Amino acid sequence: MAAADAGEVLAIYAEGVAGGDATFECETPDWPQFDAARLTSPRLVAEDAEGVCGWAVLSAVSARNVYAGVAEVTVYIAERAQGRGLGGRLLQALIEASEAAGFWMLQAVVFPENQASIRLHERAGFRVVGRRERIAFMACGPHAGRWRDTLLLERRSPVAG
Repeated sequence: MAAADAGEVLAIYAEGVAGGDATFECETPDWPQFDAARLTSPRLVAEDAEGVCGWAVLSAVSARNVYAGVAEVTVYIAERAQGRGLGGRLLQALIEASEAAGFWMLQAVVFPENQASIRLHERAGFRVVGRRERIAFMACGPHAGRWRDTLLLERRSPVAG
């Protein structure tokens, strides 16, 4: 992922915002906000004939040094590209790149209603380790006015020390 991909990456993010089951966000951030909130590497995009059709990034879970090997994964697939196995390929590539960069544990936070994302992560070796009930209030989209639960999934690297 490069700054040149920003427009397409953010358009895919906007689809997730509008759908209501990918993020609590109500607005798509601009590129500087998006960029600042994620680790600089690894960042991956998938492309098809129409351009960027998916992306995967890591975010720090804490600024404390003891969590340096732990990151949160985010994978988004354009609506036009869903159902082709792209999410699994992107997530697997992100896992491999994260392990090469020294990450030993990855986590994902997913709405329980997002069964496709849960299955995607479970196929990649993630397991549900908890449910955060009524963790945040949905202020927009199809679930506006509702408190939402999230599931915490994690994957521990088999190469961790």
